[in-house]
Amino acid sequence: MKFAFAGIDFLGGVFEGLVRAGWEPVKLFTRPCDGIYDHNETVVALARHHKVPIQLSRLRPADLDALAAIHGRDWALVVAGYPWLVTGWAGRVRYALNLHPSPLPDGRGPYPLFKAILDSYETWGVTAHVLAESGFDTGDILAQDLFATAPHETHETLLAKCQMAAQRLVEGPIARDLPARWRAAEPQGDGAYWPRATDADRTLDFRQGVDAVLRRVRAFGTIETIARLGDARVFVAAADGWTEPHRHAPGTVVHRHRRHVVVAARDGYVQITRWSTISLADAGKTGR
Repeated sequence: MKFAFAGIDFLGGVFEGLVRAGWEPVKLFTRPCDGIYDHNETVVALARHHKVPIQLSRLRPADLDALAAIHGRDWALVVAGYPWLVTGWAGRVRYALNLHPSPLPDGRGPYPLFKAILDSYETWGVTAHVLAESGFDTGDILAQDLFATAPHETHETLLAKCQMAAQRLVEGPIARDLPARWRAAEPQGDGAYWPRATDADRTLDFRQGVDAVLRRVRAFGTIETIARLGDARVFVAAADGWTEPHRHAPGTVVHRHRRHVVVAARDGYVQITRWSTISLADAGKTGR
């Protein structure tokens, strides 16, 4: 089957998986990326390798009309990690589906992985669903790939698991059986929309216990959490810790060794091992 892909490297393995399954790419819809948190180098390289056109501007119905004029309507639009709502596809393309990194209907929204770790989900997954015209991540479910999470899951390990699950989905049930699954797609029912994480969500609260503080560090990983060390606001990429009775006020810096800083939490200590006074995003903007 022919397909157009809309997305970035976040779930770019979907593009690769469909090609491995024998599908033929006809166009890439992607977007400008900052090269820090978001990347599209891999999908762009794939598109160039397969000699298909690349579009950085938002996908519009007219773009689907242009593809239909060349390829007819018997092809699929596959969306994965694309920020813009795609509308107007009905009647222009046979299938339009989205790969979302959550076990829908839970975890609708732009990036649910942080909250999955913060809320200690024991099971997570990726969902393939019909692309809804009325809102993000609400379309009928075509297939899901569910997996267990680890007690000390990190943002990076959960991301890798989602990427691998998305590839299994497209190389398996989607590539092999999309027409039948399309006819038998199941409505989601009620679900929860999780908004984009804020700086408040990323901020460490040392009045909490060590486990809760470290869970937040793991949830954001290299995206960084934010901590107050004395008068300084720092961006934390990694930390360890231990429980131990003490009389220090939470948030007190009790020890330093080189760049390692030990901070009192409610029931023990958190050792911040990788941090900076400049966020990764700002460092990228300034070239530092």
